[in-house]
Amino acid sequence: MKQIVSTPWQLGQILQAARKAAGLNQTEAAARLNISQSRMSHMELNPDSISVDQLLALIGTLGLELVIQDRAAGAAESAAVEW
Repeated sequence: MKQIVSTPWQLGQILQAARKAAGLNQTEAAARLNISQSRMSHMELNPDSISVDQLLALIGTLGLELVIQDRAAGAAESAAVEW
C-alpha cells in the first residue's frame, strides 16, 4: 500500500487502518510501544500530537515505512504507473 499524507487526519486514519490490518487492537499496539491504551487512542484521533520519535516507533511496530520525497518525484512516479 502506498499512501500520500497531506493532513494529520489522514495520518491518523492510515495508522488506525494499519493497526487493524496487523490484527492489533489498541491495547496490544500500545503494549508494544510501552504506552497506555488511552495514549494510543489519542494518537490515532489526534495525530498532530504525535512526536517524531513516537511516529517512527509506531510505524515500525505496524510494519510500515516512512518515505519522504520531492512532490515532483512523486507526481512523476504516479504518472508512470500502468493499469
